Amino acid sequence: MKRTLLALPLVAALTLTGCSGMTTTQQRELSGGAIGAAAGAGITAIAGGNPIWGAIGGAAVGAVGGFLYDKHEQGQ
Repeated sequence: MKRTLLALPLVAALTLTGCSGMTTTQQRELSGGAIGAAAGAGITAIAGGNPIWGAIGGAAVGAVGGFLYDKHEQGQ
């Protein structure tokens, strides 16, 4: 139990520092994918389906949405 509690902040810190060198486009794609995966899994679970497939579909749609939003913000 102590190892788990010790490892959790370490993993969180490594995850956050790993994203520090990303471009704005990459950050928006990643956050869109993460939000889409969570939403897709939740909606699919509520609807009675397999949450894994909802997460996969939601992540794909969210990443594309993040990319398109970034291009819109850049004026392209």
